[in-house]
Order: sequence, then structure tokens, then C-alpha cells
Amino acid sequence: MKKISVIILFLLGGTYLQAQQKTFKAGASEIDITPMLEVEIVGNFDVPSASHIHDALYSKALVLDDGTTQIAIVIVDNVHVNEVTFDKAKQYLTQETGLSKENILMASTHTHSGPSTGDKFLEEGEPLNSYSEYLAVKIADGVKSAINNLEPAKIGWGGVDVPDHLFVRRWFMKDSVYSPYGTKDIVKMNPGNNPNIVKPSGPIDPEVSFISVQSASGRPLAVLANYSLHYVGWVPKGHISADYFALFGTYLGELMKVDSGFPRFVGMMSNGTSGNVNNNDYGSPRGELNSMDRPYEQMEFVAKDLAEKVHKAMKKITYQSWVPLGAELSYLTLEVLRASPEILYNIGKVLSRPESDEPLYDRRERIYAHRILKQQLEWPDQVEVPLQALRIGDLGITALPFETFTQTGLELKEKNPFGDSFTIELANGSFGYLPTPQEIEWGGYETWITVRNVEDNATIKITAELL
Repeated sequence: MKKISVIILFLLGGTYLQAQQKTFKAGASEIDITPMLEVEIVGNFDVPSASHIHDALYSKALVLDDGTTQIAIVIVDNVHVNEVTFDKAKQYLTQETGLSKENILMASTHTHSGPSTGDKFLEEGEPLNSYSEYLAVKIADGVKSAINNLEPAKIGWGGVDVPDHLFVRRWFMKDSVYSPYGTKDIVKMNPGNNPNIVKPSGPIDPEVSFISVQSASGRPLAVLANYSLHYVGWVPKGHISADYFALFGTYLGELMKVDSGFPRFVGMMSNGTSGNVNNNDYGSPRGELNSMDRPYEQMEFVAKDLAEKVHKAMKKITYQSWVPLGAELSYLTLEVLRASPEILYNIGKVLSRPESDEPLYDRRERIYAHRILKQQLEWPDQVEVPLQALRIGDLGITALPFETFTQTGLELKEKNPFGDSFTIELANGSFGYLPTPQEIEWGGYETWITVRNVEDNATIKITAELL
């Protein structure tokens, strides 16, 4: 028995020494990706040309290395980046750094005051537009710079609940309402000051998850946070801004009193599962807080509050000098939605009428009718969507290329095998909204065909694959 105990102690000691001999490294960088003025800002129904840069847009990268495995997480200030643009950046990186594609997670923040990279279903091999080509190169440059900044480091993670800024934007209505396609919905997005609202259709996820990385001597290198808030907005027309995502990093750096030396501290905020959640409380309208007479005020309020609460929570976490890393990437084939005979009949009625006539169903019905025609003619029957999971010690990160409802993020947190976890949306591409089957049944903007692009059971299949 004593001999067996000695052998066990020897084996355990060997494992411990092996971990001690490995060096955990981290490096971070941020690189300016602000487009030239006159680029289209596509976050809303009107698409103005950019006329002013309020604050620069960045691609921010965090690279981690456990001595065997290297992973990169990139957060890009953009409404959405299509898969082809991200893949072009990854191609540069795999050729020039040896990083494998499955170990690179790239995601958009979904700021509504920035550009996009165009068509979600751009086919592989089609040329990118000029900004997308520029963006792919700059993203890759940012990751290479983070690799150059690698140094011995320690890492910790945690979370803090901040429910104050999260409001479900989809509300049950007393009476059903028409969609632009002539179908009836019992849920309405952003109902405004409406006496016919009943209650929100789903939950929020109040947690701000975060990863904090320091040098071996304790100098702050980077923080990657995750919060399920769509965006804040209230930005003047034509302004380019990275929204609260960037302001969070700025305020956190000020609270941490990071020095101005190099490499600089990088504060990153990724978008969680926020497809049905925004910053407008329709149950108790806040009036002047959202007034365009004072743009950016609400954005700054949200960013400062999140930074203060994360900064306080960071003081309670334990840093580790080595953790194992892992990554997996797979592709799931999903059917693309097609319009029903009823919808095709209804949009036919819409398009056959003079444009000067009063709308049949909705003031934007002609816009959506043309979207349906484009989808019928140009979209593929199936798409392969990239799904990814990363491991950082006992922390799991899932990533998916949709504007995902909070219910899905909560389910992934509940069922995943890790001690802590969070999900980054609009990752590795952009394929539209991802509501649950129940929310699809209730209707509303995020469930409309061409806003939602894939089959009704997509959430079920995606969740199973990620788990």
C-alpha cells in the first residue's frame, strides 16, 4: 500500500512539475479600422453616408499561448462582418503565423453607427469590396501585432450581474399586428409608448463575463468582457462611433490607472446573446435620457457603470500562471428560408399597387417585398454556418454567427460542462437573427423572413452542436 501511495505521489508530482515547466503567455493589440467618410452607415433602416467620426473604430486582438496551443480572439467594431471577410483575414494569419483557423475567433460588436461588409451570403471566391479587403488586412495585422507582444502572463476570469441596462425589446400586444408580409404577429419589436403592450416576450442575461490578463509581474495587459446588450445608440445621423463597446474599454483602463507605455492595455467588450435585448425600457420610458438633444450621454452612462462594476469584481478573482487552452470549429448545414405561398401572394398585391397608395399592411412593406424577391432569386438553398468553442482552463466560450436571442445564451450557460462560460454572437460571420422556435411562432421583426434567414429549428441544432 505504501509503495502504491509513493507511485501515485510521484505521478501527481510529475504532472505538477510539467505544468510548472510550461510558460503561459499573452499578448494584445488594437488597430484603427476607421473607414473614410462617405461610407454607408447601415445600422438602421435609413442608410446615411458618414459625415463625422466621433470616435475611431478598432479591431482588438487577444492572443493566448499555453506552450502547446495558441488561440486568438478578435473583436471588431462593425455592424456585422461577413464570413468571407473574416476568412480572408484568417487565411493571411494561417499563412503568415501558423495559427490554425479553428483557433481564431473573430466577431463583430454590432455597433449601429459603423459600416458593414455587405452581403451575408457572399460566395467564396467573389471579390470583396474595398473596405472589406482593407478590413481583412488590418484584422490580420492586429493579430500579428498581438503575437509580437506575447510575454509571460497570468490569467483570471469572473462575472458580475448588471441587469440595469437590459430590456427585452419584444413585447406581447393586446391585439395582433400586421407584418410587412400581410401575416399577423402577437409580438412587436420596439413598441414605443404603446398602450397595447402586455409584457416582454423573454428573459435577459444580466451577467457581464470577463477575462483579465496580466503580465507575470502584474501589469494589466487586456480585459475581454461579454454583455448581452444589442447596443446603446442615440448617435446623430452620419456619425461613426464604436458605441458603448469601446467606451467600456476606455473607462476600464482609466479605473485601472494603466500607464501610457507600450504595449498598451487593451479593453475589449464582445456582444453576448442580445438579438432580442436593447437599452430601451418600454415598460417605463426614460424620456429625456434618450433625447437626441444630448447624444452619447446614455452610451457613456452605460459604459461607465459596466466598467466600474467589472473593475470592482476583478479585485476578487484568482489569477493562474498556467491554464490549458483548446479550440474546436465545425460547420453545420442549415436550410435557407423560403417565402410561403401566402407571403408571395401578399407581396404580389403590394408590388402591383401604385407607390403613392396607402400601405396595405405596413409602411415598409415595399422594402420587404423587394427583399423577398432578392432572396428568392439570389440566395442559396442551404448555408454552412461556422460554430466554435474555445477552452481557457475551466472557462468555456461558444461562438456563433447570428444575432442570437438571450434564451439561447442562457441555455448554453446552463448545460455546458465548464465552471464558467459565455457566448459571443456575430462570430466568424453574419447570418441574420436566430430566434427560438417559440419566438418564431409569436412573430415580430426578428422572425421575419430575410431578417431571419435559416430554418425554424436552427436554434435547436446549433445549441446541440455547440454543446
